[in-house]
Amino acid sequence: MEIKISGGHVRRVPGADAPMNALAIQARKVANFLPLSVRRAGADIVHNVDDKYTGIRVNTKRGPVVLEMPTGDANYRLVHQLPEPNEDGRTEVEMRHFPQIYKPQGIAHILGEFLQSRGFLS
Repeated sequence: MEIKISGGHVRRVPGADAPMNALAIQARKVANFLPLSVRRAGADIVHNVDDKYTGIRVNTKRGPVVLEMPTGDANYRLVHQLPEPNEDGRTEVEMRHFPQIYKPQGIAHILGEFLQSRGFLS
């Protein structure tokens, strides 16, 4: 399922209306190789216009985790979104980043293993 966030409004995007840019295609490629445990947790492709990213959001037992697709030469970012701002006022914590040298299968594997080993998945 794909979700679009724009102007603070969250809505589902049907397949025919889904964005077809390079980031969206890359997110779909990675999502096709996600392990079953990540898919069961509720993985969605998110197009966040407000925060300017496209990624894969996984609803874990410790809160949502987003794998943000890189733009340009940037790295993939694995971000834990906090339900409320912490003491510093931050609403997200970058847990890990890794370069674009991996294929979609490798990225999906890294995501699944990271979430499983850190106790985000049941």
